[in-house]
Amino acid sequence: MRYLGQKLAFYAVACWAALTLNFLIPRLMPGNPVDLMLSKLATKGPVTPSTRAAIEAMLGTESNVSLWRQYLTYLQQLGSGELGTSIAYFPTPVSTVIGQTLPWTVGLIGLAAVMSFLIGVMLGRAAGWRRGSWVDNLIPFTTMLQSVPYFWLALLLLFLLGSTWPVFPLSGGYDVYSVSPGWSLAFLQSVLYHGALPALTIVLSSIGGWMLGMRNMMVSTLSEDYILTAEAKGLTPRRIRSRYAARNAVLPSISGFAISLGFVVAGSIVTEAVFSYPGIGSALLLAVGNNDYALMQGVFLIITLAVLGANLLVDLLYGVIDPRTRARS
Repeated sequence: MRYLGQKLAFYAVACWAALTLNFLIPRLMPGNPVDLMLSKLATKGPVTPSTRAAIEAMLGTESNVSLWRQYLTYLQQLGSGELGTSIAYFPTPVSTVIGQTLPWTVGLIGLAAVMSFLIGVMLGRAAGWRRGSWVDNLIPFTTMLQSVPYFWLALLLLFLLGSTWPVFPLSGGYDVYSVSPGWSLAFLQSVLYHGALPALTIVLSSIGGWMLGMRNMMVSTLSEDYILTAEAKGLTPRRIRSRYAARNAVLPSISGFAISLGFVVAGSIVTEAVFSYPGIGSALLLAVGNNDYALMQGVFLIITLAVLGANLLVDLLYGVIDPRTRARS
């Protein structure tokens, strides 16, 4: 309970600091979302001072209200679940925009991250257990793919598998002309078909890191004394590999995987920009271009909660897998 209390207290303070930065960063950016909206309204007629005051009140950026008062209002709105109104998607609430775009990002980037982690760890375990085998010789190739800039690899796959050999579609999340969103088999097939190429790009660009890290940890773990003791006891190689070597070697990879899961939302921006995917990364790009404070704060809030939640989960999981971490606390 003491270990759990320390972790919860630390993450509570980290969450407050992140929320405060979430409030300040958009307001320190150049530009004013109120002026942007008023310029759009001015094309349809004159804008009165009362209209400006109403828009400022709606966006929470009143010029006659101190920054401290805006901060308190921001915290109160977060506590009630009110994230404001989006300018880029006006007059849609921010919560509605996030609710419509987040499932696309989590489904694509999250699933691809899990696949790359599992494949990389399994291949790394095999490479570390049998050094010099064909699996071990794959590491230079996979690390080369990881060193290639992601957007370049994505564009290359788009050119090869989307244009030269049209195996996959070039853009979009589903075929908007033939299917309608819903839990139908045709829609799910279309989503999988359109998400296959972005997922393949993510897996190819990230599998090398998981594989190399797991392979090096396996090599280091196999030189420990308890592995020699297990071999002297006559345990089977399969049990030594799974219960002794791999279980301890995978701990650093689990920590890195939690962080990567937390940044699923943040890391989706380039992916969705290249493939024109209708996820939360595309919404964030549009929000930055329109100085949409409310939408930026909403997306940053999701990123913050995802990162902190993933790290808290892995800390608690570490306490279960490795009791030594609880003893140090």
